[in-house]
Amino acid sequence: MPPKIVVITGPTATGKTRLGVLLCQRTGGEVVSADSMQIYRGMDIGTAKPDAAEMCGVPHHLMGVVSPHDNFSVSRYVEMASACTDDILNSGKLPFVVGGTGLYIESLVSGRSFAEASDSTELRLALSAEYDKLGGERMLNILKEKDPETALKLHSNDKKRIIRALEVISLTGKTKSQHDRETKLVPNRYDALKIALTFEDRTELYGRIDRRVDLMMERGLENEVRTLLERGISPACTAMQAIGYKELASAILGKCSISEAVETIKRESRRYAKRQLSWLRRDPEIRWIFWKKEPDFEKAVQLSTSFLEEYGIISA
Repeated sequence: MPPKIVVITGPTATGKTRLGVLLCQRTGGEVVSADSMQIYRGMDIGTAKPDAAEMCGVPHHLMGVVSPHDNFSVSRYVEMASACTDDILNSGKLPFVVGGTGLYIESLVSGRSFAEASDSTELRLALSAEYDKLGGERMLNILKEKDPETALKLHSNDKKRIIRALEVISLTGKTKSQHDRETKLVPNRYDALKIALTFEDRTELYGRIDRRVDLMMERGLENEVRTLLERGISPACTAMQAIGYKELASAILGKCSISEAVETIKRESRRYAKRQLSWLRRDPEIRWIFWKKEPDFEKAVQLSTSFLEEYGIISA
């Protein structure tokens, strides 16, 4: 039987970090971050990376461990996170995987590579250049010839997924649809209790997101982005594609005003939250906790504890 772990997830700005800390304090657990941008050093404000006070003495892993210069991938995350999770388990403690990057969580729990074990940045850049040269329609037609099943699910404007599908074929000799079917037959690496947080009323979630963006600006997000650019971090690198950093980098480089960038950050953050919810709702195993106007962490801890007991992770 695979070892049991706990996942705390949900859309942005729903209190995942706080609930994870509270549950770790109750169980003696440790946090493994599942946030694709908190992994980077020097990107603290815009990724809502918890500080020492917010961590409350609970060990947090995989935060600020990668240079923003690096093009980090899901395969590297699985390698690092699984080693970290296994270390926590081997020490007799409970790992809490906390974050909102659905693909990272799914990849870690399943132990599947998603064809990224042979990750090739050079190949990806070449396919990206080919897409820019030939256009989306032509690249989608190329994919149709090689993997019609995947191509039917994609739009010609979906550059990232078209490139990914062609990359899988080059790296594995299999279509992405074939690879996905085969990997789904592999047993999960971990038996995960998944708890997701969100608000009953989506307008409450969106309002909370907007307020958090304003707070990030008050805390110095603009200066954080300026510092990254001054350090030579390219606006085109993976780290700088994070919401908040991409928009402010454009403003700093004179492509728009700061106020326009802030409004774009809010809009893109709301859209990201919507995509996160869509991803999570396809998983029937998730136990949901719905907030009303404000998070009720005392009630959430009680409910989560009952989930842990039902799942056999802790005794009643």
